Amino acid sequence: MAKTFKVVVLPGDGVGPEVTAEAVKVLKAITEVRARAGGACIEFSEQKFGGCAIDATGTPFPDATRAACESADAILLGAVGGPQWPRAVDANDASKGMGPRPEQGLLDLRKTLDLFANIRPMSFPAGTLTSCSPLKEELVRDAEFVVVRELVGGIYFGKRGEEDANGCAYDTMEYSVPEVERIARLAGALASQAQPKQTIHSIDKANVL
Repeated sequence: MAKTFKVVVLPGDGVGPEVTAEAVKVLKAITEVRARAGGACIEFSEQKFGGCAIDATGTPFPDATRAACESADAILLGAVGGPQWPRAVDANDASKGMGPRPEQGLLDLRKTLDLFANIRPMSFPAGTLTSCSPLKEELVRDAEFVVVRELVGGIYFGKRGEEDANGCAYDTMEYSVPEVERIARLAGALASQAQPKQTIHSIDKANVL
């Protein structure tokens, strides 16, 4: 009997619904072919996330979405955010501040499921596409690499505080040794599996921190 995998679809905002709808079409077409050969099946369920979730429930990562993601085998995420968020808590009283940001849903999703690694492969599937790159063609020709980015530590999750009575504020970037070790091990595993084996480069965003 073919195994069924549960995939939660989070279309989100902006182009997210359009992109995820097409992705689901592709996945359904593939699974229909594989199912006939005894392959796995995919069961899709759609949940609110990001700005549309704020409009519907007041939070970018509602409890129903959280529960669905925790019980799923995989998550298909579109995009979050837009110029209409965050909105003022009270349009007539600026002192009440702003409401939640859609992007907070992303941070909560990462932390809830400990999604510590963002793996971004970069390659050109066809040589004819190099002329479409915004970079010089001679620089991107035959280029192939993978970016492995840590997602649950650092400045997004560090302790922070607004200006106090003494005029002091802080925004910290924290990483634990285990957080650094596991992302380094993942990069090492990917590099060692490549043919030929690849070199690992440690890169940070020092220019924006």
